[in-house]
Amino acid sequence: QLQVVESGGGLVQPGGSLRLSCAASGFTLDQYAIGWFRQAPGKETEGVSCTNNRNGNTHYADSLKGRFTISRDTAKNAVYLQMNSLKPEDTAIYYCAPSCHDYAGDYWGQGTEVTVSS
Repeated sequence: QLQVVESGGGLVQPGGSLRLSCAASGFTLDQYAIGWFRQAPGKETEGVSCTNNRNGNTHYADSLKGRFTISRDTAKNAVYLQMNSLKPEDTAIYYCAPSCHDYAGDYWGQGTEVTVSS
């Protein structure tokens, strides 16, 4: 069973940074492409970023390029999402999944909440 656990969210002021973590339970993250998604109140699920396990390619939502960085730590079996220059519109619950296409949330964990506010 593929289970992930997201962590690292919190309250941050505009312009601040956070690093989210995605940890795996029962499988090795390196075997899968890993995607980050987010849900903001009243909005549809948005794909944030994805890292391909086969070729190392990374992808970002156009609005996030230059601010967010996805990375893997094989030794820790974790994937990170470094978020810089945060804006109030980044406020959402962030989820990771062993898929770049899991918009339905079939493999999401409990999520980690990010609030960007002054």
